[in-house]
Amino acid sequence: MTFAQAPELALLLLFVIAAVPLLPTEAAVVGCAVLAANGEVHLVTVILVATAGCLASDLFNYTIGSRLGMRALQRFETKPRTAAALAWLRRQLDNRGEPMMVAGRFIPGGGIVGAVLAGAFRMGMPRFLPVATIGSALWSTYATLIGYTGGQLISEPFVAIALSIGMTVLVSLPIGYAVKRAQAKDAAREQRAADYRSGAFWP
Repeated sequence: MTFAQAPELALLLLFVIAAVPLLPTEAAVVGCAVLAANGEVHLVTVILVATAGCLASDLFNYTIGSRLGMRALQRFETKPRTAAALAWLRRQLDNRGEPMMVAGRFIPGGGIVGAVLAGAFRMGMPRFLPVATIGSALWSTYATLIGYTGGQLISEPFVAIALSIGMTVLVSLPIGYAVKRAQAKDAAREQRAADYRSGAFWP
C-alpha cells in the first residue's frame, strides 16, 4: 500500500513529522503537496495539517525554553545548521520580536530557535501564539506550494519531490546569505562601538 492509496495516513504522518522537532518536515510537506498535485489530497488540507504540526512543535519548543531558559539552546549552538540562526535571532528578538520570529521560520533551524528563545525570554503566550500561528501558516503555505508546483510540472512523484526539495534549497540560499550579511553588519557595528568606547578613534 502506498501513500497515494491511503492519503489519510500520509497526512497523519505529515502532522507527526511536523510536530516533532528536528524531523524532516520540509520533505514531508513537499511529499504531501505532490500528492495534492496528483489529486490524491486537497491542497488546503495539506497546508492546514502542516500548519497544525508546525504550531504544535513551536508550542513544545516554547515550553522547553520557558522551563530550561538559555540552557535549552546549548545543543543548537554546536550545530552549524542552527548556530547562525541562533546568533542572529538572539540579537534581533528583543527589538523586533514578532517579525523576526516569522522570518526565522524560513531559516534552517530558525523555527526551533525562535520558539525556544521566545520561551527563554519569557515572551507571554498571548504574544507568542499569534506570531507562531502566522509563521507556521506562511511557511507551510510556501513549502506546500513549491511541492505542488513540482508535482504539476513532473508526473513522476519521486522526481517531483526531488525537484521541489531542490527548489526550496535554492530559495533558502539567498535567505541564508541575507542572514550572514546581517550578522556581518551587526558585528561591524558592535566592533565600531567597542573601538569608540576604548578610545581607538581618538588620536
